[in-house]
Amino acid sequence: MGIEPIIMLVLMFAIFYFLLIRPQQKRQKQVKEMHANLQKGDRIITIGGLHGTIDALDEGKIVLAVENDLKLTFDRNSVREIVNED
Repeated sequence: MGIEPIIMLVLMFAIFYFLLIRPQQKRQKQVKEMHANLQKGDRIITIGGLHGTIDALDEGKIVLAVENDLKLTFDRNSVREIVNED
């Protein structure tokens, strides 16, 4: 009679882990890999929705070339996705 609440608690934690924690950890790993693999010439979209091409990059910042030779500097973490056409 005393083991049933423990089993339910463990089961709830397992469900919580596999439905919420593990997918979030996978997503964080993918984003970290994407930021580490950025290269000059990659076409990207920032978290603010700006589309551009990476003109230069260093450890923490990237320089985006947008239309009319306008160059903007962003934090490397502001990249949402790479949209290179393969």
